[in-house]
Amino acid sequence: MLLINFLKKASFIISANLSRFYLMLFLFFLSLPSFYSYAQNLDSLLTVARSTKNDSVKIRMYNKIAFGYIFNDTDKALKVIEEGKASAKAANFNFGLTELVNTHGIYMDVTGKSDSAAHYFEKALKMSRDFGFKNIESMCINNLGMFNWNRGNYNEALDYFFQSLKMDEARQSEKSTSSSLNNIGLIYQEMNLNEKALEYHKKALDVREKYNLDNEQIASHNNIGINLKDLGRIDEAILSYKKALALAKKLDNRIEYYKILDNLANAYHEKGDKDLALETYLEALKKKENYKGDERGMLSTYNNVATLYNEKNLPKVAKHYINEGFDLVKKYPEIELVSADLYLTMAESNYMLGNHEQARKQKQTYIKLKDSIFSEKNAQKIADLEVKYETEKKEKEILIQRAEIAEQDLVIQKRNYQLYGLAILTLILGLIGFLFYNQQKLKNDQLQKENELKDALIKIETQSKLQEQRLRISRDLHDNIGAQLTFIISSIDNLKYGFDIKDKKLTHKLETISDFTSGTIYELRDTIWAMNKSEITFEDLQTRISNYIDKAHLYDANIQFSFRVDNSVDTSKTFTSVEGMNIHRVIQEAIHNSLKYADASQIKVEVSKEVSNLVFKISDNGKGFDLDSVKRGNGLTNMEKRIANIGGEIQIKTQLETGTEIKIIV
Repeated sequence: MLLINFLKKASFIISANLSRFYLMLFLFFLSLPSFYSYAQNLDSLLTVARSTKNDSVKIRMYNKIAFGYIFNDTDKALKVIEEGKASAKAANFNFGLTELVNTHGIYMDVTGKSDSAAHYFEKALKMSRDFGFKNIESMCINNLGMFNWNRGNYNEALDYFFQSLKMDEARQSEKSTSSSLNNIGLIYQEMNLNEKALEYHKKALDVREKYNLDNEQIASHNNIGINLKDLGRIDEAILSYKKALALAKKLDNRIEYYKILDNLANAYHEKGDKDLALETYLEALKKKENYKGDERGMLSTYNNVATLYNEKNLPKVAKHYINEGFDLVKKYPEIELVSADLYLTMAESNYMLGNHEQARKQKQTYIKLKDSIFSEKNAQKIADLEVKYETEKKEKEILIQRAEIAEQDLVIQKRNYQLYGLAILTLILGLIGFLFYNQQKLKNDQLQKENELKDALIKIETQSKLQEQRLRISRDLHDNIGAQLTFIISSIDNLKYGFDIKDKKLTHKLETISDFTSGTIYELRDTIWAMNKSEITFEDLQTRISNYIDKAHLYDANIQFSFRVDNSVDTSKTFTSVEGMNIHRVIQEAIHNSLKYADASQIKVEVSKEVSNLVFKISDNGKGFDLDSVKRGNGLTNMEKRIANIGGEIQIKTQLETGTEIKIIV
């Protein structure tokens, strides 16, 4: 239990450092253009910036490039900051100069120079207030909160964070609230109020995902992982850490990447995978050796490595890493408060080595440091600050709700007017449609009689020669009629686009003819396909059905189609051209009926084997119909005739509101 608690605290150290030295870095860039990303070449961007003639664009580019270098090459970062500040002063561009002063503070904070960081943050805050730059003012307040946090001044830090959050909300800058929300979550995190911390971290993550703030999402995923681990939800925590690690690697954010490794190792350790935990800790330390980042974040890693070596009964090796941690404390005295767990781990090593007196002294030091972090008085001040903030926020929400109610009344009134207008328009369109339908019906009846007469004459004249001329007819259909139908479509399109036709009826009529002709070409191709084959394979039929389903899906993309062939089906089976054509036509008609009448959201075509028969099943989840009372049209009758002609059986099962199922058994 002692070691588990230690690892829990080490996670807080990691989270505090990575969030304070990283989350603040992006707030001041929220209003800048999105031309920059970590994946771009910073050196190339710097060359572009130096050749840019527009002073304001150039200086803001310097600001973003310097920010990128802070995470990759701190020496170059400082040079770019100084170069940018000189350009801003020469151009008298106060906004860019204020940003760069703040960026200078960020550089100092990341490289471990806390006093210098505070100087630049306070200078940037004064400049932002003097010039009226509210967004930079909010950022500077947030940065000062982080500075106080690093020094253990939790009351002052939280006060700054709430001030920053209130400023962002007053400016209705939702995008800017993510940093303050995250940092408030971290305060609760260090107070072991994990559920409360999760609430704020998730709010911050929602904002960052909404505005595609990829780099800031790294910290959110990491902090969520820390709290999930502390709540015992280890697998969820590991998943969050891995998301953070993947983003850090993708964006080449090495400071974050190395520190997240330590948190991931904590989770592995708590899950019981100590070897993987130790391997991950050592990888983090090894990768930091050649990186010019802030060393303070390594404190917890040394602690965690020492803890695992204690567990492996290697206290001497553990003390080596603990001493490395104490060297960091000597180098950076401001992190003494967060080094308490280092004393606890050293105490355990000395107990194991028999140095009991030293162990007792180190444990007393641990207790003393922990007691100094939080007192009852501090906790009460923090609670009072939150109550004050929440009260002001609720009063503002009431005013906003009243305004929203008034706006909603106006919207409702406007919608009522729109509904009245829509009803009148629908009535007019219905009347026009009814007149057009009657006229079209008369024309269709006449065309149908003429076609029936022509079909009868053609049948009498060609019946005796039909079999001999199948191939010639199919060629003629393709080369002549197909080309003519294509010409008709092309001619109609030329009419529509070549002439300014203002008659809507004529335009609609031309579109109807074009669609009808396109459908005729599709049907013609199916007929030619069947006529040209003495037999049709199952694969040919399957391909035709798939093509028709794809076409039907284009007709209505909201319907989910599926086509499945059971493994029991003999795909080597062949059909005569008549059998294949009739099965294909019936399946087409069934799908067409579902699209036209069923109001279905799902249409399935399934092929299976029952005993020695092949079964094609077409089903939908539409409104169905009463098979006994429905008026049987040509569609159902033709389907039954087609299947009967090839010696098969068709079964139709349907019921109102339960969908329709059609089985073809051959």
